[in-house]
Amino acid sequence: MDLDLTGRHALVCGASEGIGRAAAHELAALGADVTVLARRAQALEEVVAALPRRDAQRHRALAADLLDRESLRDTLDALVAKAPVHILVNNSGGPPGGPVFAADEAAFVAAFGQHLLAGHALVQAVVPGMRAAGWGRIVNVVSTSVYEPIAGLGVSNTVRGAVAGWAKTLSRELGPHGITVNNVLPGYTETARIEQILRDRTAASGRSREELVATMLASVPVGRFARAEEPAGVIAFLCSPAAAYVNGVSLAVDGGRMQSI
Repeated sequence: MDLDLTGRHALVCGASEGIGRAAAHELAALGADVTVLARRAQALEEVVAALPRRDAQRHRALAADLLDRESLRDTLDALVAKAPVHILVNNSGGPPGGPVFAADEAAFVAAFGQHLLAGHALVQAVVPGMRAAGWGRIVNVVSTSVYEPIAGLGVSNTVRGAVAGWAKTLSRELGPHGITVNNVLPGYTETARIEQILRDRTAASGRSREELVATMLASVPVGRFARAEEPAGVIAFLCSPAAAYVNGVSLAVDGGRMQSI
């Protein structure tokens, strides 16, 4: 199986922690040059220092805010002018929880900007280099709510569906250029996001964290939360040469929690 990414340049967003950081590690281990992007410059430098590195590999840190799309575009233009990107891992933190009926317009606008419009800016910046190379991989880290809405995550459910539709459309437009576009849908994963969800649910329900965790795990056939490196490993595979014929899919990494086929 060809998993070698030597000579490829990967841009991994939301890479200061969690799944993004784990994905950066997995891609570097397969030989890619990795640029990690997030808001916190110091945290990114620590990520870069810990990445696997062979003699010829070069890793970079790029501080940027996905909510500031004008500045993001400038930052991306400077990056691709120096080093065209062959792999994009489009990943960022989820919107705050709460019922969809109670959400105000600003919450939808902010989430749409962070998850779809920022992703679109990223794609528009990196695809010219992928086309020139005749090879590219775009992986969006989304959510199982693409298939089954998650209670208490109304804004997220709404926006994630939009991202999935956008990605499917892109997969058909970019496939002829040797560029694949896929989504990874993590289930309950040991990240800051799951801690945020637990805090929100504890506050809303009055139940203890332990009770909520037990309820969540009861719905997961494998009986545990994922480790960040588990969805990251799937991301890395989809970025590899071996996955060249996988295009336009939304792949759940959820321990079997979803009820749908």
